[in-house]
Amino acid sequence: MRTPLLALALIAALAACQKAETPPPVTADKPAAATANADTTFADLSQRALAAWLQLSPVNATQIGEHRYDSELDDLGPEGRAKALKVSKGLLAELDAIDAKALSRENQVDAAILRNQLRYGIWDSETLQGWATDPQVYSGLAGGALYNLMAREFAPRPERLRSAVARIEKLPTLFAQARANLDPARVPKIHAETVAKQNNGVLGLVDMFITPHLGELDEATRKRADTAIEGLRKAVAEHQAWLDGTLVPSAKGEFRIGAEVYDQKLQFALLSSLSRADIRQRAEAELDRVRTEMYGIARGVLAGAKTAPPMPDTPDEAQQQAVIEAALERAYAEKPARDKVVEEAEAALASATDFVKKHDLVTLPDAPVKIILMPEFQRGVAVAYCDSPGPLDKGLETFYAVSPIPDDWTAEQVDSFLREYNSRMIHLLSIHEGTPGHYLEGWHSARFPSTLRGVLRSGLFAEGWAVYTEKMMADAGYMDNDPLFRLVQLKFYLRTIANAILDQGVHVDNWTREQAMDLMVRRTFQQEREAAGKWIRAQLTSAQLPTYFVGVQEHFDMRKAAEAKQGDAFNLKAYHDKVLSYGAPPVRFVRQLMLDEAIQ
Repeated sequence: MRTPLLALALIAALAACQKAETPPPVTADKPAAATANADTTFADLSQRALAAWLQLSPVNATQIGEHRYDSELDDLGPEGRAKALKVSKGLLAELDAIDAKALSRENQVDAAILRNQLRYGIWDSETLQGWATDPQVYSGLAGGALYNLMAREFAPRPERLRSAVARIEKLPTLFAQARANLDPARVPKIHAETVAKQNNGVLGLVDMFITPHLGELDEATRKRADTAIEGLRKAVAEHQAWLDGTLVPSAKGEFRIGAEVYDQKLQFALLSSLSRADIRQRAEAELDRVRTEMYGIARGVLAGAKTAPPMPDTPDEAQQQAVIEAALERAYAEKPARDKVVEEAEAALASATDFVKKHDLVTLPDAPVKIILMPEFQRGVAVAYCDSPGPLDKGLETFYAVSPIPDDWTAEQVDSFLREYNSRMIHLLSIHEGTPGHYLEGWHSARFPSTLRGVLRSGLFAEGWAVYTEKMMADAGYMDNDPLFRLVQLKFYLRTIANAILDQGVHVDNWTREQAMDLMVRRTFQQEREAAGKWIRAQLTSAQLPTYFVGVQEHFDMRKAAEAKQGDAFNLKAYHDKVLSYGAPPVRFVRQLMLDEAIQ
């Protein structure tokens, strides 16, 4: 799931849009009048918040599906940031004045999500200060300003082109704000170097989505567009010169955020009951368990092979390592050609969709999904992502984006990448990003009537669900119970485990690159190119990599609890549809709502 690099305070306030057409149920322990009054107050707060904040976050508004401000651009200058912070604090004060216990159960969940996100946005602005330390905030906003307008056909193209021209005219101001706000002494070099490589990507968006269609505009607007694009090219060149000549050489910031800040951010980002210590302990235990399971499968794969390494019943670590690696080599031998990754992803998505339908595992979407090459401005962090339409945009395509192999990679680097993303791994990637993973989950979540949940869709829920479906599909016999598929699925799961350990190791324990690579390459069997990319990602982000592991652990726990409660009446499809019916709040709230537990 892709998360835009926008100011969290803006996201939080914008998220306060709350549909309340259907009165929530009244529980026996709360008088109807008190519940109705509290819910009415909460709905009013949401509506006023929306009106105030859509104007301050127009790029995010476009992505959400609110198009009244498509010609505008976020103001990240001092006055714009101060205004956003003031509104967030005011909203939080009003929200805290509402008696949460008097709200309906659904609104208790929404209030908790909104409160956490408002606090997160304020903390980000005042403590983390990404606006001063992270140039990705500006590159993500610049790219999103055009991409969100042009990638989907929510309106006739000439209309979207006119909005894009207006934003192009404003982008030089955004670049100037970045240069004024960013403090090179606090910017990590890896952040500066990454954005320096991404900077020209905004021109790639112009050349891809806008320039070829300028003939659809009237003459006056066409001339205005030509002038705006020429100005943007100059502004991008000026910004590139500053990035290369000032920011990159002067970037002295520490990419590791340290234990205190990490723990605060982890709580905000995950909204989980698991602490950093809990996550580490559980991840290490799972790492050992999964390697043992992989060893058993590998012995079966290699049985009778003359070249197989020794396979004792109780291996030492070196023997276990050798046997699993030897079995994985058989999977690596089946890999796509360099220029066929997208084609294999399309075929894998169709295969996974057919399997879900045949085995009736979960209700399938009726909205389209399209596999695309990842836009240049978004490359360098993840190999793939799922980009669902905004909660207010209905019936539009979901994009399953795959990053192309860089042209400047050597043959050895390409081989390393394709060994990691072998044909079976492409199936798992399509399950994770497509069906029954992010694409399917996003479609279900969009049907819930709370726009707040749509905008603040929990990464913990979404990533946890996507990882959960990898195991669920293997358990259901996908690819005819192929043991190599199961082996690769467990290897993919090891990556999830490693993500959680790596994030702490880098940001809290001051791991070196060598320590990180040992975890990824040796202990979790990742190829060098994958591990090298993840090392960069761990430096560029924090408290995001654990969402996969923590989310799937909570999904596993929730299913066990549901099975125990329902017994023989448990039905897998009904369970999946119910889990997905709540609009993707953090998993803890889904469990509380579904199993009638207290909302905490």
